[in-house]
Amino acid sequence: MTNIPEYFGSMVFDEREMKARLSGSVYHSLKQTIRRGERLDASVADAVADAMRAWALERGATHFTHWFQPMTDITAEKHDSFISPAPDGGVILEFSGKELIQGEPDASSFPSGGLRATFEARGYTAWDPTSYAFIKGKTLCIPTAFCAYGGQALDQKTPLLRSMEALNRQAMRVLRLFGNEDVHHVTTSVGPEQEYFLVDKGVYEKRRDLIYTGRTLFGAKPPKGQELDDHYFGTIKPRVQAYMDELNEELWKLGIYAKTEHNEVAPSQHELAPIYTTTNLATDQNQLTMEIMQKVAAKHDLVCLLHEKPFAGVNGSGKHNNWSIATDTGVNLLSPGETPHENAQFLLFLIAVVQAVDEYQDLLRTSVATAGNDHRLGGNEAPPAVVSVFLGDELTAILESLETDAPYSAAEKTVVKLGVHALPRFARDMTDRNRTSPFAFTGNKFEFRMVGSSQSIATVNTILNTAVAESLRQYADELEGAEDFNAALHELIQKAIAGHKRIIFNGNGYDEAWIREATEKRGLSELRTTPDAIPSLIKKKNIELLTTHRVFSEGELRSRYEIALENYSKTIMIEATTMADMARREILPAVESYAAATAEGAAKKLALVPMLKCAYETELVERLTGLTNCIADKTAALERALIAVKETEESVNEAFTIRDIVLPRMAELRAVCDEAETVTAKDFWPFPTYGELLFSVR
Repeated sequence: MTNIPEYFGSMVFDEREMKARLSGSVYHSLKQTIRRGERLDASVADAVADAMRAWALERGATHFTHWFQPMTDITAEKHDSFISPAPDGGVILEFSGKELIQGEPDASSFPSGGLRATFEARGYTAWDPTSYAFIKGKTLCIPTAFCAYGGQALDQKTPLLRSMEALNRQAMRVLRLFGNEDVHHVTTSVGPEQEYFLVDKGVYEKRRDLIYTGRTLFGAKPPKGQELDDHYFGTIKPRVQAYMDELNEELWKLGIYAKTEHNEVAPSQHELAPIYTTTNLATDQNQLTMEIMQKVAAKHDLVCLLHEKPFAGVNGSGKHNNWSIATDTGVNLLSPGETPHENAQFLLFLIAVVQAVDEYQDLLRTSVATAGNDHRLGGNEAPPAVVSVFLGDELTAILESLETDAPYSAAEKTVVKLGVHALPRFARDMTDRNRTSPFAFTGNKFEFRMVGSSQSIATVNTILNTAVAESLRQYADELEGAEDFNAALHELIQKAIAGHKRIIFNGNGYDEAWIREATEKRGLSELRTTPDAIPSLIKKKNIELLTTHRVFSEGELRSRYEIALENYSKTIMIEATTMADMARREILPAVESYAAATAEGAAKKLALVPMLKCAYETELVERLTGLTNCIADKTAALERALIAVKETEESVNEAFTIRDIVLPRMAELRAVCDEAETVTAKDFWPFPTYGELLFSVR
């Protein structure tokens, strides 16, 4: 495909198709719903459904599905065909407004955290008209929200949409105070950068740990890793380029603005970045992107790994959540302009974000807390578990001058001179890019770098939207009653800076001295692991935040608390069980066989020449025997730890038991098995090594 504009979005029922196929009144009503979040007029549903069906049939669709996002970080779908019985015994192809608006999957079969009993099976999917329908294969996919019979949200999308409405309400209050009467709606936009690994399918299929858990549980360090920094932005290999080309085509057909592709730091690691779009649409598209990445990889005899840390000793994969706020008139509220120190509206929205991150740093950390991400955060490749905000020197200086009422001398644009006459000079940006910061301002947006590569971006943006909405609510409450708006605004900004500047840090987030300063002097929280972080979901202040803005009910929050703990425990239990099984059934027999073969070879030599010393063989057999004994002991210790977990009753205690007992036993078993790999002959080792995995795609 070469005519990108012609086929871009060809599988999406977007505004172009709506405008062409719907009447003016129906199109206008739907457009108001999409652009301004206005309530959907039910009378338009049949007209939209009829147009959607005709469009889908023209593109070969035979089925439709309500495509939704349960609390599993993946998507769900149940397909129904368009066929209905015809009076003459044949079939007709139908799709009604009722079928468009509402579906009914089994709610008891999805994670609910106690919201639903097994026998309480009825659930509903409800069309989200703000996100475009699309065709995948031969199925018309209708993005929907998913709720229980009693209306409780059982998905990722419903709270996200609620949070977007919450932020819109409060942002509009603030904008009206600044005299913005032409703005009718405020939305957040996101551009999620997606990191991933590609490995050869044939090599992958020989690793049961990758198949069952998505990461390697064993693996000695190869002779070469990422030490030379030669993979980052390096020439893309032909096989990978062919994969990326097809991936782009499939994404573009679905209207996904795949923009940037490159090699990442670790061998076999890559990144795809889209152009920004509205947050709920970006969330849908990122879910689709991950799914299509894996499907296209299979067509190229590759496997796409989305785990946060599939390989120890090299960089893991994140998903950088680039977040901003914009009006329906096209104004980015986080754009500083040429004179940010004079842009009071920008400064107020900037401070609102800083305050939100400071007050709800624990919730933001919780939103990215998973078993997989625990392996990545703070590993000198990703931000630490301490949340801080990077603003850069100029913005920090502006805030300091505002706080102290000191005059600010605007910094002149610095021209970067490269020292070669033929090369152009260019103006330096206001801020650098701080890759060690969890939450960095990067020109006209904030980049939250803590999100794990396999995670849905829905939860983190739900928390971020709501926390910022709360800052804006407080500001609007204070400013709406002020006699002198400008004086009150100045005082409010000063107070907010003084109260929340502790969260601002422009230095090296990897530095241990910073972690000590953050926790001991500034009072910032350090939630190193998922069991540490998850209880923040049900802290009183966080429940108040999320229920006050009607983003979650308390019951919905407590259910998510249970689900998060359960997911953490189940994930590691699967890993530990797989590890013990691989050690007993693959590694121990392999090392023992090599020891026996070595001993047999030495015995044959001695039988032929009795005076031979066979020192190498003797020493090797002794070492291998010691390793097999140690592997057996460590495996048994891990198995005992698994029994201890099963005897633990409460979910939070189970999570801490797993963290404190099972994970250390896993690390001990891995260490001795990885040592055994380094001394076992290649022909005896039972599965592909790191070298074969990381350098298998040529």
